[in-house]
Amino acid sequence: MTLVQLRHLIAVAESGSFSRSAEALFLTQPALSRSIRALEDGLGQPLFDRIGRRNELTPFGREVLQRARQLVFDADELGASGRQMRDGEAGRLRIGLGSGPGALLMTPLLQHMATHHPKVQVEVARGQTALLVEQLRERRLDALVVDARSVEPAADLQVEAVAQLRGAFLCRPGHPLSRRRKAITFADLQAWPIASTPLSDEVARILIERYGPAAHPARCVTLRCEEIASLVDVVEHSDAVLLAIRKAAPGLVELNLSPPLDAAARFGLVVLAGRAEAPALAIVRQVMTALLHD
Repeated sequence: MTLVQLRHLIAVAESGSFSRSAEALFLTQPALSRSIRALEDGLGQPLFDRIGRRNELTPFGREVLQRARQLVFDADELGASGRQMRDGEAGRLRIGLGSGPGALLMTPLLQHMATHHPKVQVEVARGQTALLVEQLRERRLDALVVDARSVEPAADLQVEAVAQLRGAFLCRPGHPLSRRRKAITFADLQAWPIASTPLSDEVARILIERYGPAAHPARCVTLRCEEIASLVDVVEHSDAVLLAIRKAAPGLVELNLSPPLDAAARFGLVVLAGRAEAPALAIVRQVMTALLHD
């Protein structure tokens, strides 16, 4: 029994004529007759009685017709749901955002989904990369957007590099360091509180190479949290200095250090290798490509 055979049954039952149904279905009458006969053979009983020039359903045929209509309806609904999910018109997306991507992506992504894909259910999780990876492995999240260098390489994780954004030391307008005319050294920064989100080992290595052991985040960072927005707010209203993605704090002043920092965050999209991708993830890629650039 196939959906095609059930559709043929419905067509003949509604028209009462094999010839008219065959014409409407763009089939030859013998081909339609063979399809109905194959369905009857599979079910073990006749579905139609021929009365004069009209074909009428047997009692068993009427029962089959009722169920056939429901099966065909359900199949069509499944197909429509699949197309809607593929086109971003329905479905669910559960995404984890690291601190940097969260600051830049969360509000624009939610606004984009609410405006252009209002029927897609979106759930956003925030937190440390290790916790988000654990939730991804437990299939509580469909994908992550994090600093790719903060993800430990693993066979079950697929990391797709999407964007690279420049990092910088930043302060509020009017900060004493912003008025300095001579080159600013890392030692100058250490006179003030330094704020940052948790940094990857790669960033720590770059800091030490540029400025020496005192620049290791464990030694120099005095204000640390996962939320860049909170740190930006603190720096805007104090003399603390922020180490962050430049784009995350457009209202702050970038400090020109000697030597220059010359470091960047590499944002990546992380999914479980071999797992079917959530259809709405294509929308996330589009939003990331549009927003994540200097």
